[in-house]
Amino acid sequence: ELGHYPAALYYLSVAQLWQPRHDTWQKMTDLAQQHRLTGYPTSWRQNLVITFRRSYYRLLQGLLAGAVVGGTLLLMRRRTAGRVWWGAYAAYLVLTGLFLNLLGPGRVGLVARPRAPLMAGPSAGAAWLTTAAAGDRFVVQGQQDIWYRVRWQGRDAYIRRPDLLLVE
Repeated sequence: ELGHYPAALYYLSVAQLWQPRHDTWQKMTDLAQQHRLTGYPTSWRQNLVITFRRSYYRLLQGLLAGAVVGGTLLLMRRRTAGRVWWGAYAAYLVLTGLFLNLLGPGRVGLVARPRAPLMAGPSAGAAWLTTAAAGDRFVVQGQQDIWYRVRWQGRDAYIRRPDLLLVE
C-alpha cells in the first residue's frame, strides 16, 4: 500500500468486479475508512448485492443455455409446436434480456486525482458541489462530452473524464 491506496483500491475493484467476494469488499472498505473515502457502503444491502453478484454469471449462463435448448427444440418440432410454445419461448427470451440488462453489474469509477471537483452540471462554469479525494468511488450513470455523470449523495454530479478511472 505505502501511500498508493488509490491504485490498491482500483485493483481490488477490478478483482471484485470479476470475482465478487465479501473479504475483498471488506479490505476495500477498511482501506476507504482508513483514508476517509466515500462510496464504499458497509450495509446488509451491499452484502446482498455481493451475494447476488457471485451467482449472476452462473444464472445468466443457465438462462442462455435454456434459451439455446428451448430454441433448438422448437425448431426441431416447428411443425407440431403451437403458438403457445412460441409465445412462452418469446416471453422467456424477454425475461432473459431483462435479467441481462437490468440486473447486470453497474459501472463504477474511482477518482484518480486528488482534489477532483464535482460539479452540478457538465461545464466548468457549473456550480461547484464538492471536491473528491483520490480513491472516492462513484456509480457512473452516463457520459456527456468530457464529463461523467455520477451519483453523489443521492443526486447527479459531474466529474471530468480524466479525473475518474472506470472499473472495467
